[in-house]
Amino acid sequence: MLIDTVLFYIFALLVLGGGLLTITRRNAVHSAISLIVSLLGVAGLYLLQQAEFLFAVQIVLYVGGIMVLFLFVIMLVNLDEAAKERQFNRQWLVALVAVAAVGAQLSWFIYKGKDAFHFAENAAVALPEAVGNTEQVADSLFREYLLPFEIASVLLLVAVVGSVVMAKKRI
Repeated sequence: MLIDTVLFYIFALLVLGGGLLTITRRNAVHSAISLIVSLLGVAGLYLLQQAEFLFAVQIVLYVGGIMVLFLFVIMLVNLDEAAKERQFNRQWLVALVAVAAVGAQLSWFIYKGKDAFHFAENAAVALPEAVGNTEQVADSLFREYLLPFEIASVLLLVAVVGSVVMAKKRI
């Protein structure tokens, strides 16, 4: 039990530290590397929850695929010209509203305490012993969420085709 708690805090520290470094670094490559650290922490949290399939998907898809794509985009985009443009037009107002909303939620949770979390009573769902985590995810994905899954795949295909077309125009 103690090792699980220690590992949880290590992975949570990786997630929070990586996220904080991601938003505070001025260099985009350093920011992307910090995001990789944060995503690895999330993968570790999945592993602690015995969700091996989600752990593997997090490592292969997000850390391996998406972050490599991010790094390629960072390398291909001319960051010198982007740095000369005005960075924050009216985004401070949106950020202020978001911070106020998160602060209000946090203060409500602190005020209510454990009573704010009613979903904990309904969380104990009996899982069938014969079926593993991977089978449950696959069954849910291809039965209840088949249409959103297919829509997401078409959107990803459109994004890939669009990026190839944009890259060809640049070359």
